[in-house]
Amino acid sequence: MRSKRNFPLQKPAILIVLISFLYTPINAQFTEDLLSLSLEEILNMEITTVSKSAEKLSDAPGVVSVITKDELSRFGGTTLKDILERVPSLIGSTVYMTDRSTIAARGDQVLASSSHVLLLINGRPVRESLEGGIKSEIYESFPVNIIEKIEVIRGPGSVLYGSNAFSAVINIITETADKNGLSVSGIAGQSGSHGALAKAKTKLGDLNVIAAGRLFKKAEWETDWQYAVPGSASGDTTVQMRIPNEGQGAYLEMNYKNLRFMSSYTKWENAYFIADYAFIFPSWGRATWDKTFADLGYSLTVSNFWKMDLNTTYTRSTFKTSSWPSSSRDSYETVVEWTNFLTPSDKTGIIFGGLVNYFKGDETTPGPVVVSEGNRSSFGIYAQMDYHLLKNIKLIAGFQANKVENIDLDIVPRGGMIWQPTGRLNVKALYSQAFRAPSINEIGLDFPEMKGNPNLVPEKVHSFDLGMNYQGEQYQLGINYFNSKQTDIVIQNRSGKFPVPTYDNGNEITFSGVEFEGKYYISRSLFITGSLLYQTNEDMNGSENVTPIANLGAKSGISYRSDKGVTLSLFNVYQGDLDEKYDTRLNPSPKACNLMNLYCNFNINKMLNLNLPQNYSVFLQADNMLDETIWMPDWGLAPGKSMPVNQGRAVYIGVNAEL
Repeated sequence: MRSKRNFPLQKPAILIVLISFLYTPINAQFTEDLLSLSLEEILNMEITTVSKSAEKLSDAPGVVSVITKDELSRFGGTTLKDILERVPSLIGSTVYMTDRSTIAARGDQVLASSSHVLLLINGRPVRESLEGGIKSEIYESFPVNIIEKIEVIRGPGSVLYGSNAFSAVINIITETADKNGLSVSGIAGQSGSHGALAKAKTKLGDLNVIAAGRLFKKAEWETDWQYAVPGSASGDTTVQMRIPNEGQGAYLEMNYKNLRFMSSYTKWENAYFIADYAFIFPSWGRATWDKTFADLGYSLTVSNFWKMDLNTTYTRSTFKTSSWPSSSRDSYETVVEWTNFLTPSDKTGIIFGGLVNYFKGDETTPGPVVVSEGNRSSFGIYAQMDYHLLKNIKLIAGFQANKVENIDLDIVPRGGMIWQPTGRLNVKALYSQAFRAPSINEIGLDFPEMKGNPNLVPEKVHSFDLGMNYQGEQYQLGINYFNSKQTDIVIQNRSGKFPVPTYDNGNEITFSGVEFEGKYYISRSLFITGSLLYQTNEDMNGSENVTPIANLGAKSGISYRSDKGVTLSLFNVYQGDLDEKYDTRLNPSPKACNLMNLYCNFNINKMLNLNLPQNYSVFLQADNMLDETIWMPDWGLAPGKSMPVNQGRAVYIGVNAEL
């Protein structure tokens, strides 16, 4: 039997309380900007993600949720994942090894990565090409104080965004440098949790520069993790773990007239677990992710009805593990894209463009031994048109033709109708397809325990949405039905079809569900929000609940903000029980849980009636208030195993200063 093994990290510090600075402060200028808007304008703001151009939320041809700047400041959040878990129909999940922090949309956690969700920064794609979509480091380390709002398309988005826009598109929209300013931040809590954050804005004529940085170390988690040892006397071995959770992130953006450059860097360290091989190799330990993103864009106004954007986007991702399989991964993708926006009449809008992708990556193990290496190119052309048939009916049609190297040309379409029987009520009927191209590892991995398959074809999804939304002066309500059929899903085929487990197009899964969301400003001070998702899924063999996501999920939040600068907010995320197939014998079984977070902010200037040029505030944030220890399925291989995800309550206090 394998002996107990300690994870080689320092002992956690004793409980400390430091004067620190708020991650999502109440900004004085931001508060003034909010007061200049009506509540209806805040609720039905313009968005850009669905059609790559500005349009009202109620007029966008997609099922869209928006986390506004007001909500960001009300409910707080130390990580981007904290914030995304509040979005209707999104839920935090995890994977056994390479993508430890994931977001699943509408119950879709089919793969051992978050490859079915496309992440954008200001409309530009952030992809990882070796595994197929790892975003853990961004979810955990992106500087959240730079975010202006977050737009989320629930459903396919490949017609305009290409590969990976499968079940959701998440667009992080950052602030702009509208004035000169500086804020410095830090955070601290129990068991050695601490961090720092800063943001600077500079406006010099036509040149605008904004930059932000983030460092954060959460409390380490001491826990026992067990795995089975076939043939041993007891059959079980216990490993004493000390799980790290720390990361760094930075963002820079420069705008000069029509030219924009933006870049981000994120890094995160956590633990990984591969229970299936633990009795052969020490397959647990520390994993490190980092990602570099950059985009250079130029906007040109050709005429009053023709505008165009030119972009070159680069993303590099690396991943390393401390123990078996001792992987070292390095990959990058470059995208060159040309997009055109035409408005030939007040009834017609046209978007068309083209893009070229090139991605390359490799994975090595000690030796060094190259277990995967490859490169691929692809290109696509796309177009979308909307036409106002009558005053209250809008028709949408679009397509993307994409050609991935060594794969046949394919076309994914989009079509739909938006009907507004009254000025405040709209009905959306939408159909769309999307695709995900196979990753480098899925095609060319050459590992003794797993092989790639050069004959893979892209995954496809066909999705239909029917929704009704009502937009009031102070509230917003929406209900939506969706049905999505996924085909040619890439699986790790362990059926014996191949001599060793091999990636294969081997499954079809249908998701159906109903989602509800609502927001209500009872007054400018009092705000409530909530959502509910119920989804079912079934594969081609009739097996149900084939993803480790609960059928039922519900979210609710309430926030009070006084004129005296006091903000008190509570938000709860509930996930129901999983199918019994995910019960475990050794470690704690996944179960229904409530993630309840408390956020309190006190603006010192307003409370004490200080007329200072600087802005100060103190805060208290309590994550997982109910102190629930959460284990999730060891997702990626066979069910029946679990791994630690959340150790329980975490409390932080601090102060913010804006200069």
